[in-house]
Amino acid sequence: MPFQVPPDVSTTVHGHVTDALRAPSLIRLSDNVVLLRFETLKIYAALGAVQALLADGTVRPGDTLVDSSSGIYALALAMVCHRYGLRCHIVASTTVTPAIRAQLEILGTKVDQMPAESDLRLDQDRRIERVHQLLRANPEMHWMRQYHDPAHRLGYAELADLVRVALPGVPLAVVAGVGTGASSAGLIQPLRQHDPSIPLVGVQPFGSVSFGSERFQDPEAIIAGIGSAIPFGNIRPELYDQVHWLTFRYAVAGTIGLMRAHAVFAGLSTGASYLVAAWEARRHPERTHLIIGADTGHRYVETVFARHRDALDPGRLKPTEIDSLDDLTPDWSAMGWGRRRYSGT
Repeated sequence: MPFQVPPDVSTTVHGHVTDALRAPSLIRLSDNVVLLRFETLKIYAALGAVQALLADGTVRPGDTLVDSSSGIYALALAMVCHRYGLRCHIVASTTVTPAIRAQLEILGTKVDQMPAESDLRLDQDRRIERVHQLLRANPEMHWMRQYHDPAHRLGYAELADLVRVALPGVPLAVVAGVGTGASSAGLIQPLRQHDPSIPLVGVQPFGSVSFGSERFQDPEAIIAGIGSAIPFGNIRPELYDQVHWLTFRYAVAGTIGLMRAHAVFAGLSTGASYLVAAWEARRHPERTHLIIGADTGHRYVETVFARHRDALDPGRLKPTEIDSLDDLTPDWSAMGWGRRRYSGT
């Protein structure tokens, strides 16, 4: 019998790898939980921002784009620069892996990597100061400002269209690691143009300043890229309906649990979101909970997957439900945020 290509398998021949990588795989994990799995989610952020800069003449082929990154944005920006004939300079976190650094260098990216540092705030402050040094020495460089420039939200409108086509007429809830805030805002706003009721559930590590848990110390979870030691302008708290805070070990439980239950090899923010989505889905069975799976598990092999024998059983975990940030309690807290603003402490 001749082989037949399944109707939902793309046979498109792409002109550049960025077009292939930006398309996620949609994987149904349960009746009302669907995973949007990416090799690197931030292709959408980098593509949208760079295309806008090229369109308005802010940058031209041959110009140099510079930014700070802990890993996946750096690689996304480098690939987009490769596509459009731009130069790329990355000030890399100490957490950027040798595999990512090698790819960046092969793509022609200049990489300045910060020395090993256990304090994430110091790591981020050093990176920003290094960017300022580069701009003073090379004022023709363009600073991408992924943490603050709203242009990084633009590319996610295409993702919202894809979701609406894949899940037509389905009541949704979006569950995502907060990170820089660009993907959450960029996805939920166009979705809400069609259904303003769609909840956005944000996932944070303890220790992040983004939603007021900075008094806690959990550096491993923050370094993994789902939290922040400094304020990020692209985070819009007024878009979130619910916020969950997890410790590193609970995020590990979700990540290993996702692999065991569904054979999905994904990053720490995806695992944390999976744990949260499973709990939210039991409480709200009327909605399909869409998990944003930002990256694969490759950069977490040593820090997460090598610990699989010690991982907690995610089925036994549940949050402490709180009404005030004063009541935040590790290892897992959940709070109705109610789309309110938050200016920090």
